[in-house]
This record gives sequence, C-alpha cells and structure tokens, in this order.
Amino acid sequence: MNNTALIIVDMVKDFTDPEGLVFYPQNLEILPRIKQVLDECRKHNMLVIFLRHSNRKDKFDKNLVNMRPNCIEGTGGDEIDPMLTVDPVKDYVIKKRRYSGFVGTDLDMVLRENKIQNVILVGTKTNCCIRATVTDAYYLDYTPIVVSDCVATNDETVNQVHLTDIKKYLGKVITSQELFDLLDKGEMV
Repeated sequence: MNNTALIIVDMVKDFTDPEGLVFYPQNLEILPRIKQVLDECRKHNMLVIFLRHSNRKDKFDKNLVNMRPNCIEGTGGDEIDPMLTVDPVKDYVIKKRRYSGFVGTDLDMVLRENKIQNVILVGTKTNCCIRATVTDAYYLDYTPIVVSDCVATNDETVNQVHLTDIKKYLGKVITSQELFDLLDKGEMV
C-alpha cells in the first residue's frame, strides 16, 4: 500500500487568478509545475489532498483581523484553480481557516486512515500555510517533503529562508525533477 500523500496547499483563485484578492504572480509560475506533480503522483496511485483556504462569509474570523479579506465562501475566491482538477471519487478536499492544514480540520485523521507516513507539499505561501502545515506534520510524526519549485510566496528571499529552515529542521526539500526521479525508482511509495 502507498504510504505517501500529495498535499496541494491553497491553490485557490484568490491566490492564483490575477483578479484574486491576494494574487501573487509567483503562483502563476508554480501552477503548471504543480499540475505536473499532481499528474505524476496520480500515475503512482498516490493519495491526493487539496487544502482549500475558505473563510465563512459574513462571519467573524480572527484570522482575518490582521489581513486582507480573502478566500470567502461563495465569492469564487476559495475555489480550487481550474488547472488542478479534483477527482471527486479519489481525492480529498479539506477546507481550512488557519495557516496549518491540521488546525480545525480532519487532515490528520484522513492521513492516518490511509496509513500515510510521508506528505509531499506544494502550493502557496511558503512562509505561512506551507511552513505551518509542515511544522504540524513534523510534530505529528509524518515526514514532510516540500517540492521547492512548486511553492511560492510574494518575496523570493522569504521563500528561500523558509525552505532552508524546513530542510534543516523539519523535513526534506527537493525539486520536482528529484521527486519524479524518486517516483520512477519506486523510492517514495
């Protein structure tokens, strides 16, 4: 049985669409590579989980107090980018309201029920949602693997600082090509 899952973090329209409320051009750059990773992971029958940042419309959310409103239910901004197709039978879509995909969600339960040990992470923002999810995955005894050319934030220096910290303290950092090579050798599953 496959013990590795792909987690796609917050690749929703507010982050990926130029008309989105918190759009970063870097997300358009990584989107095609994330699509390639998604396709390759599916070829290897890997569990795919989409984390979907989604704030409740017209309800208080402490997370939005210090930031621009974004990813509000019903606005379309919290919809997964159409380049990344969701398989409604096999994939999980987990809504989240905090940086970490583990806080207030059933992500840990889904991973444990599927006997997952390794989590491959791609998406946005390296310094917030990627970092928080990696940290919690580490504390929950998963092995986080961040695909460096499939994560981004709005500042490349900040992106690199967080990737360096993740590699040093929390998990592995590899490129998409390194991931593909490992998958082809059967070393990830």
